[in-house]
Amino acid sequence: MTILEKFLPAYLEEVVGDRFGRYSKYIIQDRAIPDVRDGLKPVQRRILYAMYDSGNTPDKPYRKSAKTVGDVMGNYHPHGDAPIYEGMVRMAQHWKMGHMLVDGHGNWGSIDDDPPAAMRYTEARLSEIAMELLRDIEKRTVLFKDNFDNTTKEPVVLPARYPNLLVNGVSGISSGFATEIPPHNLREVIDACIAMMDRPDIELDDLMQIMKGPDFPTGGIIMGSEGIREAFGSGKGRIYLRSRTEIETMRGGVQQIVITEIPYQVVKSRLVTAMENIRLEKKIEGISVVRDESGRNGLRIVVELKKDADAQGILAYLFKKTDLQVTYNFNMVAIVNKTPKQMGVKEILRAYIEHQKEVVTHRSQYELEKAEDRAHVLEGLAKALNILDEVIACIKASKNRQDAQNNLVAQFGFTERQADSILTLQLYRLTNLEIHSIEKELNDVQKTIAYLRGILSSEKKLMSVIKEEMTGIRNKYGIDRRSDIQNEVEELKVNLEVMVSAEDVFVTLSNEGYIKRTSKLSFTRSGGELEKTGLKEGDYIRHLLEVNTLDNLLIFTQKGQYYLLPVHQVPEYKWKENGTAIVNVIPTPKDDRIVNVIPVRDFEEPGKSLVFVSKRGQVKRTELKDYMTNRSIGIVASKVGENDAILDVQLSTNDKDILLVTKQGMAIRFKEDEVNPMGRAAAGVRGIQLKDDDEVISAEWIDGEEGELLVVTDLGYAKRSLILDYPVQGRGGKGIITFEFKDGKRVKPNGSALVKAYAVKEEILITAVLQSGERVSFSSESTPIEQRKSTGKQAVAISKTDLITDLLKVD
Repeated sequence: MTILEKFLPAYLEEVVGDRFGRYSKYIIQDRAIPDVRDGLKPVQRRILYAMYDSGNTPDKPYRKSAKTVGDVMGNYHPHGDAPIYEGMVRMAQHWKMGHMLVDGHGNWGSIDDDPPAAMRYTEARLSEIAMELLRDIEKRTVLFKDNFDNTTKEPVVLPARYPNLLVNGVSGISSGFATEIPPHNLREVIDACIAMMDRPDIELDDLMQIMKGPDFPTGGIIMGSEGIREAFGSGKGRIYLRSRTEIETMRGGVQQIVITEIPYQVVKSRLVTAMENIRLEKKIEGISVVRDESGRNGLRIVVELKKDADAQGILAYLFKKTDLQVTYNFNMVAIVNKTPKQMGVKEILRAYIEHQKEVVTHRSQYELEKAEDRAHVLEGLAKALNILDEVIACIKASKNRQDAQNNLVAQFGFTERQADSILTLQLYRLTNLEIHSIEKELNDVQKTIAYLRGILSSEKKLMSVIKEEMTGIRNKYGIDRRSDIQNEVEELKVNLEVMVSAEDVFVTLSNEGYIKRTSKLSFTRSGGELEKTGLKEGDYIRHLLEVNTLDNLLIFTQKGQYYLLPVHQVPEYKWKENGTAIVNVIPTPKDDRIVNVIPVRDFEEPGKSLVFVSKRGQVKRTELKDYMTNRSIGIVASKVGENDAILDVQLSTNDKDILLVTKQGMAIRFKEDEVNPMGRAAAGVRGIQLKDDDEVISAEWIDGEEGELLVVTDLGYAKRSLILDYPVQGRGGKGIITFEFKDGKRVKPNGSALVKAYAVKEEILITAVLQSGERVSFSSESTPIEQRKSTGKQAVAISKTDLITDLLKVD
């Protein structure tokens, strides 16, 4: 047989699947998930048992941690010393455990996440309450199994005389499973356990009257009784944990926020650093100093505020932006019958009660065996003392000890066990007093036997014993509740005024997409001239807005997207600086273009709408409040058809006329309210009927009959016609002519298309941007007032090869 023939073929998927399956089973059952009966992970159970087995108990002096870790690693836990010591450290930290199971001496870390001293420096022993987990373990109460190398035995589970899983909680991650069980109040848990013994079918609401919710060692305020109820019922739920805070008023009217309790599992030093960073980065105005004053008197963090600062507003901001308030997600998974299972509180307590019934039953059986053996011996002694002379004579006549034992059995009917006890009886016990004490002890033992048999034969008596012992633990170790429970979850609303100081500023957006925010002080120091603003060569200002830092900017693109950008988030630059590309502020695609920027302070302002006009003549009106959002990415503002694009968006009061002007010189005027309000993602309705090669170039809002309509062609010809000449008609028509183009071989052309139109009531200054890059300014008053069907006069002198590409109104 060749070497290859000795090997069987195996598929990689099967091998890996089998190995990973075994590995997963191991880390679920023997590493990360606790047992429902004693609430301990294997490493914790092994640490506690090793300390108990070596006599490292509360009544003895402290012992080096390294010795305990060595015992655990050598006898029970074949892993590294670091995870064993970490498990030991956690059980000694009062801010993580409801009741510490290890009584530590030395540096065991801190709530600031300082590491504990090395195990060679620290000392430890079992705490008193840990002894309640191990009580009666020597009385065959729990099963033992062989350790990893079959040299000794270790317990499969501890007797756990109180429901440790709920009292101390647990956190762990394994393969495919995770668990997160919070600590609860010992008194409440034991009371709930006793209530379940009395009424096994107790309703969850009744149980929650006794066991109100988690009780964290760090205190704090728990918000959301509905989340607790959900978690207690199913094992999954969410609550909010808030720090305990107080606002104190100091001398001079200055206020300070004092934090005395923080949420469970929050690292204090990181929380203080996060609040200090908020102060340094000026994300919020009004914080003067952040100080950690914690010491021997307990935790105390002070946030000192500036004079006239909004203390409640700043506190709400800190709750929202730091770990001063956190969410806690229940995921109550534990091992039941060697299987991980998500359980509610009733299931956990039911499993614990079953475990206690087993423990007390096994203990009673063990004690009964011992008592019956003792009664048997005492009966033999009592019988022997009644016929003492004959017994002595029998022993004296015997050859040796074995012969004496055989003779006693044969002559008087003693059992071998009784005969052995008689032979080991000390002479002083033959006194009259000792004879009475043996009879008294026999009487007491017989009472004990009757009591133990009563427990084993009656479940009611069994339950009574469990309740009595648990009540003793409750009275000895019970403490007052540390966390308060608040039924409702408070919604955190942070006013913008708290985060941002109100300031009037300029925001500019250039044609090439450069944006900046400039203070009015910088504008004044730079000479106070609008045209002196910093720009790249060939670029020009398209949007200049005078706004407040508390405002928001609605930025609309030609593809129908919009972005909400708070003014205070626009990067600040000096007036003579270029600013930054807008793609660095909002994620606009390269192939899209901004058509308008509208400042908004209040989205709920009644009677305000946004009106969209597309190049293909579609018009849409939507209420302003529909555009409120907290998202910073692009959102659909309006549906845009194929081969169409948004031309303009304006904020409107819904009571004016809209005048649309097309590239080929057509115009239509209709009432704005003819366009019914629509949803945000609607496409709108037809405003004007266009020819195939025509498109809308301007949309103007008309109020009354005053003023003129100024139109400008691509060759610089312009004219004004009276608004009165544009009658209101129904939307969707072809419109009327607003400009006549000259066409012919011997006629000087006045343009091939209109570039833009403006409704004017008083003089405006317009800048024409030419194809050559040159810019020419002219006044509206320099253009003639003519009939609608007229050809206009040249307002901008341009060369034969040049064209006007854009027009800008200078405010």
